[in-house]
Amino acid sequence: MQLIPYIAKHTQLPEKGISNTVALLNEDCTVPFISRYRKERTGNLDEVQIGAIVTFKSQFEALEKRKATIIKTLEEQEVLSKELGEKINQAEDLITLEDLYLPFKKSKKTKAETARKNGLEPLAKIIMAQRSDGLEKIALRFLNDAVQNEDQALEGARHIIAEWINERTDIRNQLRFQLDRFAQITTKVIPTKKEEEKAQKFRDYFDWSESLGRCPSHRLLAILRAENEGFIRVKIEIDNDRALKKIEERILKSNNACTIQLKEAIQDAYKRLLFPSLSNETLKKAKEKADDSAIEVFSKNLKQLLLGAPLGEKRILAIDPGFRTGCKVVCLSEQGDLEHNETIYPHAPQNDSKGAIKKISSLTDAYKIDAIAIGNGTASRETEQLIKRIHFRNPIEVFVVNEAGASIYSASKIARDEFPNYDVTVRGAVSIGRRLADPLAELVKIDPKSIGVGQYQHDVDQNKLKISLDSVVESCVNSVGVNINTASVPLLSYVSGIGPKLAENIVAYRNEKGAFESREAIKNVPRLGSKAFEQGAAFLRIKNAKNLLDDSAVHPESYSVVESMAKDMGKSVSDLIGNKSLLQGIELQRYCTSNIGLFTLKDIVQELEKPGLDRREKAKVFTFNQNIRSINDLQPGQLLPGIVNNITNFGCFVDIGIKESGLIHVSNLADAFVKDVNEHVSLHQQVIVKVLDIDIPRKRIQLKLHK
Repeated sequence: MQLIPYIAKHTQLPEKGISNTVALLNEDCTVPFISRYRKERTGNLDEVQIGAIVTFKSQFEALEKRKATIIKTLEEQEVLSKELGEKINQAEDLITLEDLYLPFKKSKKTKAETARKNGLEPLAKIIMAQRSDGLEKIALRFLNDAVQNEDQALEGARHIIAEWINERTDIRNQLRFQLDRFAQITTKVIPTKKEEEKAQKFRDYFDWSESLGRCPSHRLLAILRAENEGFIRVKIEIDNDRALKKIEERILKSNNACTIQLKEAIQDAYKRLLFPSLSNETLKKAKEKADDSAIEVFSKNLKQLLLGAPLGEKRILAIDPGFRTGCKVVCLSEQGDLEHNETIYPHAPQNDSKGAIKKISSLTDAYKIDAIAIGNGTASRETEQLIKRIHFRNPIEVFVVNEAGASIYSASKIARDEFPNYDVTVRGAVSIGRRLADPLAELVKIDPKSIGVGQYQHDVDQNKLKISLDSVVESCVNSVGVNINTASVPLLSYVSGIGPKLAENIVAYRNEKGAFESREAIKNVPRLGSKAFEQGAAFLRIKNAKNLLDDSAVHPESYSVVESMAKDMGKSVSDLIGNKSLLQGIELQRYCTSNIGLFTLKDIVQELEKPGLDRREKAKVFTFNQNIRSINDLQPGQLLPGIVNNITNFGCFVDIGIKESGLIHVSNLADAFVKDVNEHVSLHQQVIVKVLDIDIPRKRIQLKLHK
């Protein structure tokens, strides 16, 4: 199997596009760069399709690496036949490959290996032939110092036969089929753990059974978490009699003394070798599928969160609210720089609301504040109500900002490097304010797992999760573009072709030499070579640059094309920018070359119409129901405004302005069947919900989406 056909089989994409994409990947091109600036070579494949090629390319390479290891091992053992070598080379997945290798694995001492050393393999072959009735007499020939009697001889032979049965690919695949179709996952609570407080969140699974194939990903991950935490035991079960019968049909060919021994060997192989191994494999596959589903949910949420509406370059007063320790207040410039910080104590136990109002009022005047950002944690509602009592001289918008992960950022090395002379409370308040200004620029500083929009993110394959989330962050950063003169190191590190080290070099160069005046000047950054410039330049923006194209998504390699368009029309480049009528009149075919085709030319014209346009919406003020301050204020039937703050496969969670978020179960999103939650709601969407049920002891709120 070759790489390109392998990818084509799994993706159903054209082989030419796959081949060219693989070539670009091998040239160290990034997915954002390929999807945006190499459309002619890929056949206009998008980021998702190119991402699939990356995934299956990695799978193929891992498979080939494993094949090479196995072949080398078999050659060293001098057991590699031509036929086996061909089967290994033709294997298209790891399961098939490992089945082929199974008979040759050097494992720990087994019962079968002991029996072989005791000279019982010929007896095992006689039994497998199923042609002898005088088995007892034949078994006597194999007695020795290690094999004392006929029963020991037959038992050893059965151990060898059981191993042969376990190694047969057809039998393993038949049992896999049984497990895939009919496996049940069952759970039992561990009696000594049943009453523990931490166990109560898993009480639905104290005595549970359902089809493994139909078990939703979120439920399977919850069950496995409960098992990992020691509250339940999990078993995979199928109809053992049916499974044994299927194996017997493949082995038994007569009805004599050998048949009795073979039936015992089959039962031994099934119970001791086949079922434990393949049931674990089946559960592992189900877990991997659940992981993929959870990671997909997390990735979709993260993308929506990162592309959340920014307020833009405004002067912001940010508040990290609290009771006993007070509310930390910071004032930020339009660029997010910290200009002032202090603490106010409007709530219990100090209750200095008058002093707090006076201080906030004076700070908004002194620092010409445009907007106020309040973290949505402890004392958020009380602080919001306090702020709304203030009569400001100028109109000031008040926003409640999701602060999930702010504490992670404030204690991180990134925060310490940014604010070495301030404590975590100041850093946390700065993060809240910056999130309002630009969620993307601030959230990239936090490990995506800690942002709080996932589904069992700590239970899934962490390497897979990191690869997926890093890809999402990279996609979002490059789709928006980055102002190179204000971007932080973490933000720059996600720009196509840049990475952490070059990001540090860019900021160091900027601090030493001043702001970049052109994209061409980026080449002066130490160790930023031609490849990094090619990959990253078009995603880096230069505001107020002499060349207006430097603040657009037009790649520098295409500047000459734009200049030719303008020259042919007797215009300047600046005349073209934003002039839709002029741009629509360009005959694009005239500018096609061997490297630039209609895909790229259409993108250029679209970009020139609105250069550097931020695809994100603008932040909007939202107000919760002021009469609902805790779960105790809720009543069934109430209609409340809320904001979607997390999406899962089983529904979405909505912030209704209290500590506990409410759940809109998938069945309450619409009157019809809901296949994908994301088709009905999006993260940060403002919605109206109806309260269905309140479980105060378990702090659970059931909601329905109100149309």
